[in-house]
Order: sequence, then C-alpha cells, then structure tokens
Amino acid sequence: MDFDGGKRVFNRLGPNQQTDNRNQKVCFHWRAGNCNRFPCPFLHRELSAPANGTASSKRPYGFATDDQRSTMARRGGGGFNTWGRGGGGRGGNVLNNNVVKKDKICNFWVQGSCSYGEKCRYLHSWCTGGCFAMLTQLEGHQKVVSGIALPVGSDKLYTGSRDETVRVWDCQSGQCAGVIKVGGEVGCMLSEGPWMFVGLPNLVKAWNVQTSAELSLNGPVGQVYSLVVGNDLLFAGTQDGSILAWKYNAASNCFEPAASLQGHTSAVVTLVVGANRLYSGSMDKSIRVWNLENLQCLQTLTDHRDVVMSVLCWDQFLLSCSLDKTIKVWAATESGNLEVTYTHNEDHGLLNLCGMHDLESKPVLLCSGNDNTVRAYDLPSFAERGKIYAKQEIRSIHGGPNIFFTGDGTGEVRVWQWLADQSATTTPA
Repeated sequence: MDFDGGKRVFNRLGPNQQTDNRNQKVCFHWRAGNCNRFPCPFLHRELSAPANGTASSKRPYGFATDDQRSTMARRGGGGFNTWGRGGGGRGGNVLNNNVVKKDKICNFWVQGSCSYGEKCRYLHSWCTGGCFAMLTQLEGHQKVVSGIALPVGSDKLYTGSRDETVRVWDCQSGQCAGVIKVGGEVGCMLSEGPWMFVGLPNLVKAWNVQTSAELSLNGPVGQVYSLVVGNDLLFAGTQDGSILAWKYNAASNCFEPAASLQGHTSAVVTLVVGANRLYSGSMDKSIRVWNLENLQCLQTLTDHRDVVMSVLCWDQFLLSCSLDKTIKVWAATESGNLEVTYTHNEDHGLLNLCGMHDLESKPVLLCSGNDNTVRAYDLPSFAERGKIYAKQEIRSIHGGPNIFFTGDGTGEVRVWQWLADQSATTTPA
C-alpha cells in the first residue's frame, strides 16, 4: 500500500530533540504566534515526551497514542504541527529582525505595492518551510482546476477545469500547447498507461495519447468526481452515489461496462486502490471498502462527521481527510477490519491528500484545506515541515519526479520543486 515506489518506512521521522538551557516552560506568547521578546526566557518549542514512554501495540510507527490525541484536541488539534503549535518545525516564520509573520499572504505584496518590505508582518512568499520552491505558474484556466495528470514518460502535462476545457502544457517550455473543449465541467482526471481519462457530467472521456483514439464511456448519472484503475478495471465515482466499472476489450478497442457498485447514498468524490481493495469516500460521510475480486462491500467506515474528501493508501495504512477538519489513519485489526489508529486535527476543512517522497526519499503527505493552504507533513510523525499558500482553495495536487503540481480555485496551476534538506547538508564553517 505504498504511495510511491514500494518503499517501506519504519522509523519515526519527527523533528530532532535538542537540549535547551532556558526555563523549561513553553512561552504562551510563542504558542499564540506573537512573542516579541528576544532573547525570550521561555521555550519556543514544545517540551519533549518522557524518555521512558512506551507506545501501545496498536499505535505503530510513531502515530499518536490516545493520551497524545486528547492533548492535541485540548490544544486545538495541532500536537504535531509546526506552525504556532509546537513540534520544533523547520519552517519558522520569525525573521532575523524579530518580526513575527502572520499566517497570511500580504495582499499588497501580491499586487506589488507593499512598502514595508522585510518589516511587513504578513508573508511575502507563496510558501514557507524551505523544503520546496515554486518553479513556475501556468495560467489559462478561467475556473477551478479540478484535475491534473502527467503521463509516465510524457513531456506533456494535462490539466482539467470547470471551465469545460483540458489544457495541454509543454513540460520543457511551460507554454500551453493546446486547449481541448470537452463540453462539460471536468470533475477529475486520470492517466493510466497510454490512456487519459476525464470525468465529465454523465460521461467519461478516454483518449489514447499514443494513437489519438477517443472513446466515450457512458453510464454515469451526474458529474463524475473520481477515477481509479485496479485489477484491470476502470472505476468511476459518480454524483448519484454509484461506482461504475469498465473493462478494456483490446479486440474491439473499447471499454465495456463490467459492474455497478451500490451502497453510498450520496456522491462518491474520492477513490483509491490498495492491497486488493477499493476504497471509496463519499459526501454521505462514509468510506466503503470493496473486494477487488468479487466487488463486494467488506466494510463501511463511519468515523468522519462530514464529507470524506480524499482517501490515500500508505504502506499498510489507509489515510482519509474530511470537511470535519480531520485526517484519520486507519489500520487493520487481527480480524482484517479497519479501525482508526490516529486522528490528526486541523482548524479548517480538508480537501485533498497527496503522498510522495522528497529528495531524501522521506515520505511526505501534502494536504490542502479550505483555508487556501497546503500543508506538508512528514510521515508517520505528522510533523509539519512546510506550507503552500494560494489565492483560493487548492483542489488538485499531483506528484511528479522531484516536482509536484497544484491547481486552485482561480484556475492557476503552479509547479513546485523539492529542495534538499539544508539542515542535513550544511557543514560548520
């Protein structure tokens, strides 16, 4: 169930713990993000856990215990976060001149008219944390970017939008190489082998990028919000709560209807395949687990209190995020059923999960929220290591080799590059 390259991770990747000669008390001004004392007599990090602490057998690889979870809930859900909540993060938003940066982009800076410069208390950057940097910005879409796909080995990037177009971008020049009018709002996109799939209202479009063949897969009722391939089947999550499946027939060069999975009572907005299972998240607040062999529902997970926006497989875990402001980590019990082993809380509804590895091959989880940000977490510790800001909600995230892409509500697509961990490469003078 790895999300990239089959690499397994067994070590906790939390921030380094260092000794500190200051008063062993955490500065509450620092926690609130407004400490102006320098030097401050109190700690600007959370206290370390006791050295002799033991983890429950149900909390593998650094996920929080029930005691840690309740502590995080009392603090507003950020026990592993860096920004203003402790954890000794890499990002930091205090400048050399001791100006504490607010967690918000400066509107005047965006317009190119901020007169405060480095003394401005608002951010003059689209990201913090120092682990990634923006390479370029792709402009052209007029509405929210709802799908991004980069075919393996291709020099073309495909982006879909609710402006009813798919744009093709040249990866070398960054220029738009073509605009395809698809006749409906794009709900999602998927690249699999030579095929590019686009979810539309009442339809899935399929293009063969090698032969230019175009097929239409009929059957969906309403908008197609999610697509995934598993066990030689193409699955589509639809607005009416159905999950439709097609199987490719090479002899007739078409996708034939194979099954219709029923059970959700509202739109299926996210799908993922892992460990011979299909996982579906829905606006009915549930996650369903399906057997890929017989397509029967094995379990229904109902721990989320709002729309399940995204599901992701990582190692032997299932991760899910919801508008209920939580990321949940699910693990299999001895019976084979999934149960929540850790809940990470945030202050805003969560929209999308994307897993990848950084330049040091460390697993990173990107999570977008309806506060117009994407947070980057180390896994499995959930230590926050960076943040991306946007003008509107980021609805699409797609990983590539050493780079990744984000698409927001304004129609902007941004290309990001992973940076080397400076703390690991810097040597004393």
